[in-house]
Amino acid sequence: MNAIKVMLVDDESQFVDTMSKRLSRRELEVVPAYGGAEAIKILESDEKIDIIILDVKMPGMDGIKTLREIKKIRPLVEVIMLTGHATVESAIEGMKLGAYDYLLKPCDLEALLAAVAEASAKKAKHEEKILEARLKAITMSQGA
Repeated sequence: MNAIKVMLVDDESQFVDTMSKRLSRRELEVVPAYGGAEAIKILESDEKIDIIILDVKMPGMDGIKTLREIKKIRPLVEVIMLTGHATVESAIEGMKLGAYDYLLKPCDLEALLAAVAEASAKKAKHEEKILEARLKAITMSQGA
Protein backbone atom coordinates (compact mmCIF):
# COMPACT_ATOMS: atom_id res chain seq x y z
CA MET A 1 0.00 0.00 0.00
CA ASN A 2 1.22 3.50 -0.80
CA ALA A 3 1.95 5.94 1.98
CA ILE A 4 -0.87 8.34 2.78
CA LYS A 5 -0.03 11.71 1.24
CA VAL A 6 -0.83 14.54 3.65
CA MET A 7 -0.61 18.28 3.07
CA LEU A 8 0.09 20.25 6.25
CA VAL A 9 -1.13 23.86 6.01
CA ASP A 10 -0.25 26.45 8.64
CA ASP A 11 1.18 29.97 8.60
CA GLU A 12 3.53 29.08 11.49
CA SER A 13 6.53 27.70 9.58
CA GLN A 14 8.17 26.22 12.71
CA PHE A 15 4.99 24.21 13.40
CA VAL A 16 4.82 23.00 9.78
CA ASP A 17 8.50 22.01 9.71
CA THR A 18 8.44 20.22 13.09
CA MET A 19 5.13 18.44 12.48
CA SER A 20 6.21 17.45 8.93
CA LYS A 21 9.26 15.68 10.40
CA ARG A 22 7.16 13.94 13.06
CA LEU A 23 4.55 12.77 10.54
CA SER A 24 7.19 11.67 8.02
CA ARG A 25 8.74 9.44 10.69
CA ARG A 26 5.33 7.75 10.92
CA GLU A 27 5.57 6.84 7.24
CA LEU A 28 3.25 9.52 5.92
CA GLU A 29 4.26 11.44 2.82
CA VAL A 30 4.05 15.10 3.90
CA VAL A 31 3.69 18.14 1.64
CA PRO A 32 4.21 21.40 3.57
CA ALA A 33 2.24 24.57 2.74
CA TYR A 34 2.75 27.82 4.61
CA GLY A 35 -0.66 29.38 3.98
CA GLY A 36 -4.03 28.91 2.29
CA ALA A 37 -3.09 30.35 -1.10
CA GLU A 38 0.02 28.15 -1.31
CA ALA A 39 -2.05 25.09 -0.33
CA ILE A 40 -4.52 25.74 -3.17
CA LYS A 41 -1.70 26.18 -5.68
CA ILE A 42 -0.13 22.85 -4.61
CA LEU A 43 -3.50 21.06 -4.63
CA GLU A 44 -4.20 22.22 -8.20
CA SER A 45 -1.02 20.55 -9.43
CA ASP A 46 -0.85 17.46 -7.16
CA GLU A 47 -3.70 14.98 -7.57
CA LYS A 48 -2.16 12.47 -5.15
CA ILE A 49 -2.92 14.37 -1.93
CA ASP A 50 -5.24 12.29 0.26
CA ILE A 51 -5.62 14.33 3.44
CA ILE A 52 -5.12 17.99 4.34
CA ILE A 53 -4.36 19.09 7.88
CA LEU A 54 -5.45 22.72 7.87
CA ASP A 55 -4.98 25.49 10.43
CA VAL A 56 -8.12 27.58 10.97
CA LYS A 57 -6.53 30.90 11.95
CA MET A 58 -4.20 32.18 9.24
CA PRO A 59 -3.67 35.68 7.88
CA GLY A 60 -4.99 36.37 4.39
CA MET A 61 -6.79 33.22 3.31
CA ASP A 62 -8.00 31.65 6.58
CA GLY A 63 -8.79 27.98 7.09
CA ILE A 64 -12.52 28.30 6.33
CA LYS A 65 -11.88 30.10 2.99
CA THR A 66 -9.16 27.56 2.18
CA LEU A 67 -11.51 24.67 3.02
CA ARG A 68 -14.15 26.07 0.64
CA GLU A 69 -11.60 26.21 -2.19
CA ILE A 70 -10.24 22.73 -1.41
CA LYS A 71 -13.73 21.23 -1.63
CA LYS A 72 -14.35 23.01 -4.99
CA ILE A 73 -11.12 21.64 -6.48
CA ARG A 74 -11.03 18.16 -4.88
CA PRO A 75 -14.30 17.24 -3.15
CA LEU A 76 -13.01 13.83 -2.04
CA VAL A 77 -9.91 15.13 -0.23
CA GLU A 78 -10.55 14.85 3.49
CA VAL A 79 -9.65 17.88 5.63
CA ILE A 80 -8.75 17.84 9.31
CA MET A 81 -9.02 21.31 10.82
CA LEU A 82 -6.50 22.37 13.49
CA THR A 83 -6.71 25.40 15.68
CA GLY A 84 -5.18 26.92 18.76
CA HIS A 85 -8.08 29.34 18.89
CA ALA A 86 -11.03 27.01 19.32
CA THR A 87 -14.35 28.58 18.58
CA VAL A 88 -17.54 26.62 18.37
CA GLU A 89 -18.61 28.72 15.37
CA SER A 90 -15.57 27.87 13.26
CA ALA A 91 -15.83 24.19 14.22
CA ILE A 92 -19.48 24.07 13.15
CA GLU A 93 -18.79 26.00 9.96
CA GLY A 94 -15.85 23.75 9.07
CA MET A 95 -17.91 20.61 9.59
CA LYS A 96 -20.80 22.05 7.52
CA LEU A 97 -18.33 22.73 4.71
CA GLY A 98 -17.17 19.13 4.74
CA ALA A 99 -14.22 19.01 7.14
CA TYR A 100 -13.65 15.45 8.37
CA ASP A 101 -12.58 16.37 11.90
CA TYR A 102 -11.58 19.26 14.12
CA LEU A 103 -8.65 19.06 16.56
CA LEU A 104 -7.20 21.56 19.03
CA LYS A 105 -3.56 22.70 18.95
CA PRO A 106 -1.33 21.59 20.43
CA CYS A 107 -2.76 18.30 19.34
CA ASP A 108 -1.71 14.87 20.47
CA LEU A 109 0.28 13.18 17.69
CA GLU A 110 -1.49 9.85 18.22
CA ALA A 111 -4.92 11.52 17.98
CA LEU A 112 -3.84 13.28 14.78
CA LEU A 113 -2.49 10.05 13.28
CA ALA A 114 -5.74 8.27 14.15
CA ALA A 115 -7.77 11.03 12.49
CA VAL A 116 -5.54 10.85 9.38
CA ALA A 117 -5.97 7.05 9.17
CA GLU A 118 -9.76 7.29 9.58
CA ALA A 119 -10.04 10.12 7.04
CA SER A 120 -7.91 8.16 4.58
CA ALA A 121 -10.13 5.09 4.96
CA LYS A 122 -13.23 7.24 4.36
CA LYS A 123 -11.69 8.75 1.21
CA ALA A 124 -10.70 5.31 -0.10
CA LYS A 125 -14.24 4.01 0.48
CA HIS A 126 -15.75 6.97 -1.42
CA GLU A 127 -13.33 6.45 -4.31
CA GLU A 128 -14.16 2.72 -4.40
CA LYS A 129 -17.92 3.47 -4.57
CA ILE A 130 -17.37 5.92 -7.43
CA LEU A 131 -15.26 3.38 -9.31
CA GLU A 132 -17.93 0.69 -8.82
CA ALA A 133 -20.64 3.05 -10.09
CA ARG A 134 -18.56 3.91 -13.18
CA LEU A 135 -17.89 0.23 -13.91
CA LYS A 136 -21.59 -0.55 -13.51
CA ALA A 137 -22.49 2.28 -15.90
CA ILE A 138 -19.97 1.01 -18.48
CA THR A 139 -21.22 -2.58 -18.12
CA MET A 140 -24.86 -1.50 -18.46
CA SER A 141 -24.17 0.67 -21.52
CA GLN A 142 -22.38 -2.22 -23.22
CA GLY A 143 -25.24 -4.58 -22.44
CA ALA A 144 -27.88 -2.22 -23.85
